[in-house]
Amino acid sequence: METSRFKGRMGPIGGHPSQLQGSGSLDINEHQLYWERYGNDQNPTVLLLHHGLGSIRSWRRQIPAFVGAGWQALVYDRWGYGRSDERPYFQPEYLASDAEEAFYLLEALDVKDLALVGHSDGGSIALLMAADHPARFTAMVVVAAHIYFEPMMTEGLEQIAQSTLNPAWIEGLRREHGERAQRLAQTWVEHWRSADSQSLNMLDRLSTVSCPTLVVQGMLDEHATQQHAKDIQQAVQDSQLWLIPNVKHMPPHEIPEIFNQHVLEFLAGAST
Repeated sequence: METSRFKGRMGPIGGHPSQLQGSGSLDINEHQLYWERYGNDQNPTVLLLHHGLGSIRSWRRQIPAFVGAGWQALVYDRWGYGRSDERPYFQPEYLASDAEEAFYLLEALDVKDLALVGHSDGGSIALLMAADHPARFTAMVVVAAHIYFEPMMTEGLEQIAQSTLNPAWIEGLRREHGERAQRLAQTWVEHWRSADSQSLNMLDRLSTVSCPTLVVQGMLDEHATQQHAKDIQQAVQDSQLWLIPNVKHMPPHEIPEIFNQHVLEFLAGAST
């Protein structure tokens, strides 16, 4: 496991060390994925899937709340992110391949029935997982997920592209990804800039999702219209919609206490 890019930082990064049940790296498809698990192993599991430039650290405001509410939280850095191995490029169908790798991780860690919470790219991955294996999941929360291209995505990408030239913005990303932060951000942006608009077309796949689902989006999201979230909610069989006033693309970061409470209430209701 590579640690030098984090200047010697060791130990858990997702939650409080006293809550850590285990951590490690797994070899999946010839690269290493770093994972951490928090809480009592007798409790139900929730898998947290980070956003397009995120990592385990992105869930640091959620993990203590989930553990405190009686969940076991499983988090991992997807390929290319955080403490996992570097990713030289994003293949055209990388969301689908990342969904497959998430299943490999669950099998390796012997995780059975569980809930999913995914943000942005992680939300799209959660939808793919629940569509492909509908009986596997007890509930799902998707936050600012994308299931098709729309003009706002291009505008949002250009904002991120400009941010990759901002030293202060990149310095913040280094806390997630170490010295490769700028390279990762630019590679991710270039993938979506050059992607065929049909490469993200998931709407027809969502009818097979059967677990109770909460669809979340900030009403000021810079990367998608409110109709995008409405389309996800309408396509999923058993779903609710939470459009949040005065919130942008990052509800778990912008309003963590409100977000945690609402999501945990939904998961508790879905589990009864």
